[in-house]
Amino acid sequence: MNISAKTEYACLAVLELAIHFGSPEPVRLKVIADKHGIPARFLVQILLQLKGAGMVGSTRGAAGGYQLVRPPAEITLADVMAVIDGSSSTVASAIGQPTQASEALLHEWQKVADVQQDMLRGVNYADLVEQLRPEAESMYYI
Repeated sequence: MNISAKTEYACLAVLELAIHFGSPEPVRLKVIADKHGIPARFLVQILLQLKGAGMVGSTRGAAGGYQLVRPPAEITLADVMAVIDGSSSTVASAIGQPTQASEALLHEWQKVADVQQDMLRGVNYADLVEQLRPEAESMYYI
């Protein structure tokens, strides 16, 4: 599975917004960019795509920034990846004249792609935020 830098940055940005979900203050672009090493100009383009898809909202002004429009539990990795890379999970052959063997391979590769999409749909941002909770919270004391 190859993930473009743009898709990874988008997933990181949404995760950062999910961490701050419910906060009255929007998250500033500079905070996201600096924390995750994302070029600010590139991040603006990504956030505009996510805003156009109805995942992210923005607030202008000195106290402005970005927030998730929907709860993190309602946004999956597949959702974000579809906005950035497109939603097609169809596998295509590069061979001009398909053979019976190439068709068999293509069929299996498509099954793998379908499983991959199902797995990505099964991971939401609330789950990811939960994974980031400090280990101290999960420790027990005797």
